[in-house]
Amino acid sequence: MADENTPPPETNDPSPLPVKPWFEKLYEDTWFADNMWAAACIEAVVLLFVSLILYMIVKGYVSKIVIAAIKKTKNTWDDAFLDANVFARLSLLAPLLLINYIIQFMPAMHKYQQAIFGIQSISTALMVLAGMLAGLSFTNAVNNIYNKRESANKHPIKGYLQLVNIFICAIGAIFIIAILLDRSPWVFISGIGAMTAVLMLIFKDTILSVVASIQLSSNKMVQVGDWIEMPQYGADGDVIDIALHTVKVQNWDKTITTIPTHKLIETSFKNWRGMSESGGRRIKRSVSIDMSTIHFLAENEIENLRQFEILTEYLDGKRSEINEFNEKEIKNSNFEPNKRRLTNIGTLRHYIIQYLKDKPFIHQDMTFLIRQLAPSPTGLPIEIYIFSNNTNWIEYEGIQGDIFDHILSILPEFGLRAFQNPSGADFASLNKS
Repeated sequence: MADENTPPPETNDPSPLPVKPWFEKLYEDTWFADNMWAAACIEAVVLLFVSLILYMIVKGYVSKIVIAAIKKTKNTWDDAFLDANVFARLSLLAPLLLINYIIQFMPAMHKYQQAIFGIQSISTALMVLAGMLAGLSFTNAVNNIYNKRESANKHPIKGYLQLVNIFICAIGAIFIIAILLDRSPWVFISGIGAMTAVLMLIFKDTILSVVASIQLSSNKMVQVGDWIEMPQYGADGDVIDIALHTVKVQNWDKTITTIPTHKLIETSFKNWRGMSESGGRRIKRSVSIDMSTIHFLAENEIENLRQFEILTEYLDGKRSEINEFNEKEIKNSNFEPNKRRLTNIGTLRHYIIQYLKDKPFIHQDMTFLIRQLAPSPTGLPIEIYIFSNNTNWIEYEGIQGDIFDHILSILPEFGLRAFQNPSGADFASLNKS
């Protein structure tokens, strides 16, 4: 038996050579063996070409299958994700994943580890960017789905979703920078605390807008579709969009005014929503009567006015009341100024009251007032303070116009005339006379 310490007998077999890596064997005995940079460039071009083909396949065929499946469903929410390009942006992940995974198996690339690391870092950063863009599209789709609800105008969520978008962009930017610099993202996140003061200064308007959006929504101060007035910003029209930073108002001349959201909290504005919800819109306008035409009515004028059906009962009752008063209370009944008498201006006010009470377009349950205002150098104003039961602007103006067309036209029947400053025609007729 041989001793354990005795070395093994020598053999004629040569010692085995180290086995070359398979990627070196692939290019040995070729021109590429001495020009690995050229092989690496070719591999990069091939990888890029294959990734492009994969992207076209995913977007052109797989996406079509997804789109066809979505369109067959009865749900509408999935169509919103399709319209927001969520699936199109997610399709960017396929070629990036291929590049990030396959590049480590590229033979020539292994000679350039720094290049592999750089390409993998860039592709990973692009994947984060693609995911970030898909997230932004997702929030837009959520907003579009929510806007189809009946309560969307009363409680818009666009501002909150924009805050989520800011968070997505901030986190995405931190991860992209961390990947490109080969650092942990927690290094950058922990540094945010030290920059709190700077961030608060940079995002001052955003913070104010977030608080303003919460107050506007919770207090129901402004909703999409409201008619608001903010003269200091030249805004007078319908609210068409409420976002995190701005509120857009389409003015009646079709221009669009953009107002910072927090300004709706800091400054005053007028919201006409209450008028729309009440079902009545105020008519407040006056007709100035030439005071030289105001007088007591003679008997023949009273008889003429009795022909108006809406005045007959009033004039008969008023005349009986006045005659009874004059007989009992007035001792010297032969002196006319001592007597109570009807005036044409008072009869006109009663006529307007009766005329408007019979109209179906007047809201009878709201303030109904026909009154005299203080006399002025431009005459005696008779103010009509009523509400129409139609809040539509065009129809409201038609109702208001019809009322004053009739009042101005009926004045001569009462011996009255609307006050008007002298014009050129008045001076011309005066010169002729």
